[in-house]
Amino acid sequence: MSKIEKVLVISVMKDKLDEERFQYSINELKALANTADGTVVETIIQKRVTPHRATYLGEGKLQEVKGICEAEEIDVVIANEELSGSQIRNLQEELQIRVIDRSQLILDIFASRARTKEGKLQVELAQYAYMLPRLHGQGTELSRLGGGIGTRGPGETKLETDRRHIQRRMDEIKQRLKSVVNQREQYRDNRRKNQLFQIAVVGYTNAGKSTLFTNLTKSESLQENKLFATLDPLTRKMHLPSGLEVILTDTVGFIQDLPTALIAAFRSTLEEVKESDLILHVIDVAAPDRDNHESTVIRLLEELEADNIPIITIYNKKDLINGEHFVPNTHPYMLLSALEHSDLDELKIQIENIIRELWEPYHCLVPEGYGKVLAKLKQHTIIEEEKYRSELSGYKVKGFVDSNHPVMKEIKEYHQE
Repeated sequence: MSKIEKVLVISVMKDKLDEERFQYSINELKALANTADGTVVETIIQKRVTPHRATYLGEGKLQEVKGICEAEEIDVVIANEELSGSQIRNLQEELQIRVIDRSQLILDIFASRARTKEGKLQVELAQYAYMLPRLHGQGTELSRLGGGIGTRGPGETKLETDRRHIQRRMDEIKQRLKSVVNQREQYRDNRRKNQLFQIAVVGYTNAGKSTLFTNLTKSESLQENKLFATLDPLTRKMHLPSGLEVILTDTVGFIQDLPTALIAAFRSTLEEVKESDLILHVIDVAAPDRDNHESTVIRLLEELEADNIPIITIYNKKDLINGEHFVPNTHPYMLLSALEHSDLDELKIQIENIIRELWEPYHCLVPEGYGKVLAKLKQHTIIEEEKYRSELSGYKVKGFVDSNHPVMKEIKEYHQE
């Protein structure tokens, strides 16, 4: 287990900033630091129209920070916004301590939590993209040999500060990513051939997506009360009450002010969302900035061009709001606890109702002895009624089907007027 590091958070509050949103971003940064095995000892906020060009904070505040760092034996100082290379270098020279910014912290968490080959490559690419414009400002600071927050991923080995070397490495990673993405495309093609209905679970980080995903699919996905617990999409099969088999995909958590390099690098991971037929948008109903979380995810879904896919909004952790009067922002919605089996059963029923609305009704007569056809209908359609009719020597089946599904061939063959 890694050592818990002492963290000091610094932030500039600009005059025009909404105070509530600003405070939320500070709390979020503290949660991020905790996720990266840090504990925030102190938070220093300076009100300024713009951050100091050379040192982010003004001279007086900087001396205050220096005093706290020495008195509290702080391990790392984290700024609540992106710093330039020269700002980081100047702060480190002044404080004689490791200084990182919000983007570096997020990248660091992603580096420590990526599981698949694609996830690891994407994080490495994002870290290089972040470092490249800062080479000039940071100088030798990129040759990080020490451990700790902000030094994971490519920072664990001695980094060449040569631009060409990093550019070459980035090109190499992009090539490797292409082949990994092509592999993922093949998996997707296979899924399309099987034509299983696809559901993506999305939401702001730490909303409870992985808990919901695990309990719905009875599988082992990482469940932790930490930000970004899931980095790589996990895909599992799930059966709905009618027996219909669907595919459920858990995705990386959304967050406001994600580093640009990271959004670009993780585009292909989030492509899973675009492939889905239905989105479950999970929201922590007890989060102090719930509305902001909701709008952040909706905005990112628009950017991914996934905003035309049907969505069920799931307000999770209902046990934490102690019977408060709850007003949803979006419909259709469900207020639930991902830990309650009865709530999950109710959600499965609601998912099935949405699918009925998207699909077409059908009825057909499957002759006795054609068990394989019946099994196929159970797997790929929602069966409402299945009755054996002795006078017709077969099973009368009624239900709902995706009109583009290959199973339509059998339905048309055994369809009766």
